[in-house]
Amino acid sequence: MRLHLSLICLCLFAVFSRADEFTSSGVKIFYTVQGSGTPVVLIHGLHSSGAMNWTMPGITAALAQNHRVIVMDCRGHGKSDKPDTDAAYGTTMAEDVVALLAHLDVRKAHIVGYSMGGMIALKTAALHPERVQSLLLCGMGWLQDGSTLQSFWEHIPVRERLIGGSSGPACMKGMARLAVTQAEVKALKMPASIIVGDRDPVEKLYIVPLTRIRPDWPVTKIAGAGHITCVMKPDFREEVVKAIAKFEK
Repeated sequence: MRLHLSLICLCLFAVFSRADEFTSSGVKIFYTVQGSGTPVVLIHGLHSSGAMNWTMPGITAALAQNHRVIVMDCRGHGKSDKPDTDAAYGTTMAEDVVALLAHLDVRKAHIVGYSMGGMIALKTAALHPERVQSLLLCGMGWLQDGSTLQSFWEHIPVRERLIGGSSGPACMKGMARLAVTQAEVKALKMPASIIVGDRDPVEKLYIVPLTRIRPDWPVTKIAGAGHITCVMKPDFREEVVKAIAKFEK
């Protein structure tokens, strides 16, 4: 039944959304826009796409009832170009978000990211806080500059192109440059919150360190959800919609 509903959702999305592309730093970035209202940018996770992460689970359609929902395929993923050099990733992925806002003539937006998308979202907020109306980190917390986790991404042993339509090795190594400093996190003024599955190891690795320095950023846990399964949970979809609505009060 859930698969059937997801297929219906995809069909409706194809009818009522607009798909397009633009060029950011020489790389073609694919995106879709659906709905009207305050802009919300959805950024997907590693080896995923906007359709897989947000549209198939019904999150795009749910948000589009009251918002202008912008779903991008990050460089190296989905229908966007896939550069094969490490230098093409990292900080540039955050700059793609801002370039997309400029392309669409959007001054600022709610920025939502899942997993890798959460790293991109936080980096975007740190570099361009004036473009971020609110920040929602899903399945992700803080990749700290100078940390062991940053070193892990920098030296991750990847030897070949991975499946899933992404430039795996180059993107994964570039993720180390999405790290932000403690001072940058503490300086953020926009409202922010976190959603994570209660079985997701990301909580201990990335979210607990973040809540130590930003206890004002509330954490919502999705029952019975791991890192991969969380986006398909109806509770996750509902909490994303509720979080954005709360940011606008």
